[in-house]
Amino acid sequence: MEILAETRQGKTIGKLKGRMDTLTTKNFDQWFSEWLQQGQKDLVLDMSDLSYISSSGLRSLLSAAKQIRSSKGSLALFGLTGVVRQVFQLSGFFSIFQVFDSLEDAMKPVG
Repeated sequence: MEILAETRQGKTIGKLKGRMDTLTTKNFDQWFSEWLQQGQKDLVLDMSDLSYISSSGLRSLLSAAKQIRSSKGSLALFGLTGVVRQVFQLSGFFSIFQVFDSLEDAMKPVG
């Protein structure tokens, strides 16, 4: 899995590309840990190029969400398609995460 990141309007936009499975989730965990250590709080994940997510990927996103919440930050996801969208629906993750259809919607202030 590849992670491309940029900052806009004070938020980090992380584009996930490829598969988020047992092996590649470690890449996300390391990237996220470094991101958090830099004092960042607001993260938007572009999942439009993510072709697969496993249970370990879901656990990793849950862990990230908890850490962001405890630091009073925000996490938004957008661009879920295909299998990734189905996994989120079947697992009930749409009720746990803020999921948007577009980057513009995901960048809007919460509340």
